[in-house]
Amino acid sequence: MAIYAIGDIQGCYREFRELIDQFGFDPSSDRLWLVGDLVNRGPASLDTLRFVQSLGDAAVSVLGNHDLYLLKIAYTGASSRKRHDTLQQVLEAPDRDELIAWLRTLPLMHLEGGYAMVHAGLLPGWTAERARALAREVEAALSGDSCEAFLHHMWGNSPKAWRDDLAGWERLRVIVNAMTRMRFCTPDGRMEFDAKGPPDSAPANHLPWFAHPDRASSDTTLVCGHWSALGLRREPNLLALDSGCVWGEKLTAVRLEDRKVFQVHAGKQLGSF
Repeated sequence: MAIYAIGDIQGCYREFRELIDQFGFDPSSDRLWLVGDLVNRGPASLDTLRFVQSLGDAAVSVLGNHDLYLLKIAYTGASSRKRHDTLQQVLEAPDRDELIAWLRTLPLMHLEGGYAMVHAGLLPGWTAERARALAREVEAALSGDSCEAFLHHMWGNSPKAWRDDLAGWERLRVIVNAMTRMRFCTPDGRMEFDAKGPPDSAPANHLPWFAHPDRASSDTTLVCGHWSALGLRREPNLLALDSGCVWGEKLTAVRLEDRKVFQVHAGKQLGSF
């Protein structure tokens, strides 16, 4: 069995299928790890959702901010929609309710075999095990009777930092923001949500979340996406995989066993290395 971790698909279904064909994915023996943002901005979010759902246990996907955005507009209405989203086909599909119900069951974080997969990142004070426990709190809200209320309160930029005594919607919001939105934070773990450039463009007194010298999760290899300006980045304890396919760049997979890289360009196959 091989495990292939794949960066943000965002509705780029054709490139996704080309990529898994390139490495000969066999759902009877291999597994896909998908770092979230299955949908939005690309042209084929509906096909992507249907295909990933059809793979069953052969695919593990965590939730990204665009996946949560789809859940939000599905449950709370069009008033929260952004002008250029590409989700109408999903919302009008005959199997919409089945797909949305399935999306609600996806994890916010996956922890297995010395790897932790999350869409954006982990706050520097969280171990992987602590983060997984916190992710379960959000997952319980999404899958339970409080789902609609949670989605109403999910977005917002405060609080900017974690405290153990946080409760209610604020507690869940910090967890969601760290795991699906964060790029930069201060040394003491205060998140910043506006800067989207490369690591060397960090705002004053901020650093990339993964570069914190005392990151408590550094004993675990983090697999993530979300940050297209970061691109593919392979470090001993980090695999960052968003290489900007939806922006005309590449869709990337890394085979975890040997870290071999496979890529397709938006519109053209690139190969492996």
